[in-house]
Amino acid sequence: MARSVSPALNGQGVFPRPHQPRLPVWVGVGGSPQSFARAGTLGLPLMVAIIGGTFDRFRPAVDSYREAGAEAGHDPAKLKVGIHAMGFVGETDAAARDAFFPGWAHLTGKVGRERGWSPPTRAQFDDMAGPEGAFLVGSPETVAAKMLRASEALGGVSRITFQMSTASLETAAMKRSIEFLGAEVAPMVRERLRTG
Repeated sequence: MARSVSPALNGQGVFPRPHQPRLPVWVGVGGSPQSFARAGTLGLPLMVAIIGGTFDRFRPAVDSYREAGAEAGHDPAKLKVGIHAMGFVGETDAAARDAFFPGWAHLTGKVGRERGWSPPTRAQFDDMAGPEGAFLVGSPETVAAKMLRASEALGGVSRITFQMSTASLETAAMKRSIEFLGAEVAPMVRERLRTG
């Protein structure tokens, strides 16, 4: 067994210093119910990776996160939930889906071959990008509405992040999607949350 020969660190500074008094650490989870409860017990914000299915199927696990946090004595207001999902914003629903599908199908097909899955289809993709599916792919209006539905399905979320690179999109397309998110989607979501 190798031994460390470095002297102990005592009182040295760490640079660059964090901007916040407490680092904003989120616990990323997927499908394991135990991982949700563990994050709640630790009292850390939860980031749920949802790469398929529907948002509401994760509600029982998110509820267990909140319950475990409350049982551990954490302030419910600090038990934040975030979503990490496939996402892309285009001019229209059709344009966004047409841009995202080829790269998604390629990557999903590659992973599927390694795992023995059947090849992905456009119908499966369109279902995931549809009103009940977990893909946040569409026009600014569609994506904003789906983000709000996702938050409602999970009892409230405070952050949503997009996985765009899966689709192997051109840089200009991803840049435009980010512009749509900032200029159109975020204001729509904020306004709808404000007016209820």
